[in-house]
Amino acid sequence: MSKEIPLRYGMNPHQKHARAFVTEGNLPIEVLSGAPGFINMCDALNAWALVKELRRALDLPAAASFKHVSPAGAAVAVPLSDAEKKACFVDDMDDLSPLAVAYARARGADRMSSFGDFAAFSDPLDRSAAEILAREVSDGCIAPDYDDDALKVLKAKRGGKYLVLKMDPDFEPPENETRQVYGVWLEQTRNAAVPGPDLCKNIVTKNKDLPKEAVRDLVVGSIALKYTQSNSVAFAKNGQAIGIGAGQQSRVHCTRLAGSKADTWWLRRHPRVLEAKFKDGLSRAEMNNAIDQFLLERPTPVEERAWREAFDPAPEPLSMHERRDWLDKMQGVSLASDAFFPFRDSIDRAAQSGVRYILQPGGSARDDLIIEACDEHGMAMAFSGLRLFHH
Repeated sequence: MSKEIPLRYGMNPHQKHARAFVTEGNLPIEVLSGAPGFINMCDALNAWALVKELRRALDLPAAASFKHVSPAGAAVAVPLSDAEKKACFVDDMDDLSPLAVAYARARGADRMSSFGDFAAFSDPLDRSAAEILAREVSDGCIAPDYDDDALKVLKAKRGGKYLVLKMDPDFEPPENETRQVYGVWLEQTRNAAVPGPDLCKNIVTKNKDLPKEAVRDLVVGSIALKYTQSNSVAFAKNGQAIGIGAGQQSRVHCTRLAGSKADTWWLRRHPRVLEAKFKDGLSRAEMNNAIDQFLLERPTPVEERAWREAFDPAPEPLSMHERRDWLDKMQGVSLASDAFFPFRDSIDRAAQSGVRYILQPGGSARDDLIIEACDEHGMAMAFSGLRLFHH
């Protein structure tokens, strides 16, 4: 490993000079294939930290799908049902490894946002996971190591230009971190807190029932938020994020965004979607676009024409009653928030998407009103005391 890696360019092509480097020792990262850019490295390092912490906290193989320095999805290896395999576009693949399952879930959280993602894996990448990457639109991946046959698959992707990074799993960043903003250096203690199950112990609502599956999902959501641009809220279920509301200035807008993504995640499992037939010749991305447009409540004429042209035959759109009836079946969802809720509006919106369990730092002057709202909805909520802002 070297002290410096030249990058193709900075955040934008006109920012010509760019490099990744360390001032002491060697870089913990090695380029095995392709040529990284600045944003690739931002995604890779944040995504690696996320999956490493998920592995540590839950002792399960983990994967993440990153776009623009926030996760579109993150997950641990919880077995997929047949419906989930179909919704994740892996129903035609046999004997998926745990790592492949984790990535299928991570990418399946928000397949629209994962288009052109940067993938991260907590464990050495095997051929099963590599074969999923090989057929998806992805910019690169990072893992602690690669099986020989997996590396062969990845090096053949994009004519040998697919970016493959190998990370030293034993590397630990310094205690303090610095960055320069407009010519001024800023320094802080690195956020080394790893959200784990112990954060869920302080349950402040009347409902004290927090099943182990909910604790797992709250940990997945919280660790994902630690590496998501703030403000942020994550909905999680079945060991994966199912909707992440990132980078909003208002807490309720985070919740609405995460909730709408979670609703789409669930609607993609509606029998009418799973049974729909596509016309021959469509790419996987075009299929995703068609499903997304089909599920819009009020598509434009152009959007409706586009999805109708993608199916053969075109399915009947879901009525408002059918949508609501299906969404009401989504229960047992967990919600993590990177900071406290100042008003009950987020709680009320979360209830519409099946949220039953909440983990948040607490500390608002209106905590009593938030607890009251949770009690009205029969939710169990824990205060972690740990804020997770990330910028």
